[in-house]
Parts: sequence; C-alpha cells; structure tokens
Amino acid sequence: MLALGMWGKVMKYRAAAVAALLCTMFASSNAAARGPYGSISVGNWQGGAYTNDETGSFTHCAAGARYASGVFFLVMIDSGGGWSLGFMHEQWRLTTGEAFPLTLTFDGQQPFNVHGIPIADKLVRVPMPNNSSLIAQFRKAKAMTAYTQGQLFQFNLDQTGQLLPVLANCVAKIRQSGVASAGDFSMLPAAKPVAAAAAPAAPDAAPAKPDRLFDQKGTGFLVSSNGHLVTNAHVVQGCVGDILGNPSGEAPAKLRLVSSDETNDLALLQVTGSFKDVAKIRDKAIQSGDSVVAIGYPFHGLLTSDFTVTTGIVSSLSGILNDTRFLQISAAVQPGNSGGPLLASSGDVVGVVAAKLNAIKFVRATGNIPENINFAIKTGALRDFLDNSVVPYQISDAKEELKTADIARNARAFTFLISCKAKAKEKETAKNAG
Repeated sequence: MLALGMWGKVMKYRAAAVAALLCTMFASSNAAARGPYGSISVGNWQGGAYTNDETGSFTHCAAGARYASGVFFLVMIDSGGGWSLGFMHEQWRLTTGEAFPLTLTFDGQQPFNVHGIPIADKLVRVPMPNNSSLIAQFRKAKAMTAYTQGQLFQFNLDQTGQLLPVLANCVAKIRQSGVASAGDFSMLPAAKPVAAAAAPAAPDAAPAKPDRLFDQKGTGFLVSSNGHLVTNAHVVQGCVGDILGNPSGEAPAKLRLVSSDETNDLALLQVTGSFKDVAKIRDKAIQSGDSVVAIGYPFHGLLTSDFTVTTGIVSSLSGILNDTRFLQISAAVQPGNSGGPLLASSGDVVGVVAAKLNAIKFVRATGNIPENINFAIKTGALRDFLDNSVVPYQISDAKEELKTADIARNARAFTFLISCKAKAKEKETAKNAG
C-alpha cells in the first residue's frame, strides 16, 4: 500500500509538472498563463486551453506527453494559429534566451532545421514555421528524431494525426465562444454536408434509401485477464451497433471499444468477464527466417466456422516502402485474418496480422502476380499502444519450440472472432485482409 501511495504521488507530481509546463510555454516575461480550461485527451496526450493570468485573454491550446526517456514533449497552437513544440527534461540545465538550434527528421525524410528558445533551465520552446509540408509530415509521421548539441532524441509520434485537429478545434472554439464555454475539445465536430442549391422538394419525391449494412468480420486476441482484446482498427471501423466477439464454438458477447489508433491500425476492445488464458507477447525480437503461425477467421461461415491455422516464415523485418513497423510474412492470410495473433514457434505473440498485398494493384504496377506477401504489425507498436492505453499484458522469453498443433490448441482459448454490421461505404474502404 505504501508503494502504491508513493506511485500515486509521483503520477500526481508528473501531471502537475505537465500542467505547469503547458501554462509556461506561452507566458510572457511579466505574466504567467492560467489553465487548463476544458480538456484535451488524445491517447497519452493531455492538455486544454490557457489564458494570460493578468489579462484573462486566451493565449493558446496545448497538450503534452511524457516519454520513457524522461522528456516531456509538448505541442501547442496559439490564438493566432501559430504552432510550437516544447521539450522539457528535469535533468537539463539550460541558459534562458540562448540560441538552441535543432534538426528535426520525420520518418527518415528530409530534415528540417529549426531554432528553439530556452525559456527556463529545463524547458525549450520551438516555434515552428507555418510550412504546409512540415505540418503534413508531423501529422502523418510515425517517428521523429531531434538532434541538438551533439545529442539525438527519438520520439514515437503516437496519434499526432488526431492531436493537431483537436488542438485546432480547441483554438477555434475558444476564439468563438471564450473560455467560459470550454469543454471536451477532443470530440471533433461532425463535418457539415455541402448544402445543395435551395429548391422546393418534389411532393412525390421518394424517401432516401437506408444505408445497406454488411457483415464485417476479423480476428482479435485476449491480452489481459480483464478481457482486453487487440485487433486491427480497420476491423471495427464503421461498425454500426454492437461489436461482437466470441472464441470458436461459443456464443458471442458484446465488446466495448476502448481505444483506437488508426495510424498504426490497432484497436483495443473489452469483453466482460475474467479470463485465465491470455496471449503472451514475446520479449525477444523476431528475426528474418524464423517460423511463424497465423491464427484467424478468414471467410468465416463460407469455408469453416472454426479458426484456421497457417504457417510460414518471417520474410522481412519491414513492410511496404521499408516501413519498419511491419513484418513481411509468408504465412497465408485472407479477409477475416486481420487483427489475429502472429505466433512464434514458442506460441508467443510476435505480431498482429494486418494485411495482404493487394494483388490486383501489384499486377497493374509490375505485371507480376505476387505470392505469399503478407504483413503483420510488430510487437513494438503493439506494446506502445497497450502502454498508452494503460492495459497490463504478459511478456514471455520462452525458448521451447512447440508443435503447430499445440500452438493452435493453446491459441483457441484467447483468439476471438470479431464481427459487426458496417455500412457499405465503410466495407468498400476496409483493408484487404479484414
């Protein structure tokens, strides 16, 4: 109990430190900022709107997250639309006002040279140019490196694609209605349809046809005894009504969507109950040539109602265009396999099955028919996603090799069929394997 109490104090201190930093970033030399007003919560990013403490005028919207390296990383948009980044570390000793050049690189693309401004001995603010390509790279990037003063810092950019629109929404709402109306800025307003030219409705106009719904199916697997399941984000994208999940041969149960990361194509669901058998994530990285087993529910109901088992090897440690978040595997996967566990010969999870190569597009581009080119999300992205969602999971360093039949038998307890009804438009845009 003492340890838990101390941990709670540490977490409260960190939360207070982030709040203080977010207030400080746009403070003038004569006045501090006050806030947050309302709330921003996107993945691990937390923040809100802030005002000048003396005048009460709105200054900026900001959100920050703490990384394992000890660095607090902040993203801000001010009342005029300018955006900035901020970096803070408790062990830094900086000189306020000195030049602080940085080189930022997103996903290994063309580097950008920017200049930071130390505004405290531990805190650097980096005003960013309103460069559309830079903003686009930051929003789409999966990783960023910052090189300064002989040091290289690395950041996984978790859900920044969702964060920037949320910050912009915060600024727009405060500018329109003031801080008194501040609420949850994380809920973006629905896009308004473009109004057609005004015209009287025909008296005999037929009512609009309801959207056609299709069965959308994929696979998921249990990662916690509290009923948390992992699948692909595209498996539950566009679901209308209940999302259902069930192990092979058992009645389906309702699943709750806990969180989703469309950038890395991962989703977290939860089913009510307590579970003894959960998937274990392999601690040691998989290598090219290692044997793997894919478990899933492809073409469920058309071929079989049970899950299927396919075997293969890791063909490459990167995906399309050298995307290092993915593994390329030779194990066959089909529509319905998406979100299923990719297992090592020990039976531990080494990836999340994500997609197969689009054969038609590949033939059109190259003239060749691809064979056994499929992809799975690596466990690094999976573990980051679970950590950010504060979900406990088990890791394993088991070295014993199991027979494929034993791997499949063990997986039966934690592998679920995921299903829902989805609109036709959503179904058409779903990824290949799901």
